[in-house]
Amino acid sequence: MVGILIIAHGTFGESLIHSATHVLGTRPPLLLQLGVTLHDDPQKMLPQALKLVGQLDQGDGVLVLTDVYGATPANIACALLVPGRVEGVAGLSLPMLVRALTYRNERLDAVIGKAVSGGVEGVFHMPPASPSNAATRS
Repeated sequence: MVGILIIAHGTFGESLIHSATHVLGTRPPLLLQLGVTLHDDPQKMLPQALKLVGQLDQGDGVLVLTDVYGATPANIACALLVPGRVEGVAGLSLPMLVRALTYRNERLDAVIGKAVSGGVEGVFHMPPASPSNAATRS
């Protein structure tokens, strides 16, 4: 099973884990998060992140998910990456996380593809359910 580490701003990672637990009905195993605040020194966070990767790597690899590419959490994530063993995806959303969790028993490269497709396919302009809806009160 691929381990999943979320590195994100503030409590975003824990909130996503809470939401994914609600969607899936149970808290998934091998899923951890590291919240990064404005006051955290990225160099001091790196050893903690490495420790979490070690806890998550059961031999099938670790997928590191982060919120905004180029921001501090993503920079920490990039320092962890080892091709084929620890891979990363930015742009984290609940659809991305749920898709990655759903397919995490596949190979790491397949989980990466599923995570990216979950993020991409989870964004779209919603059509109205009917001409009358709660917003128009008609």
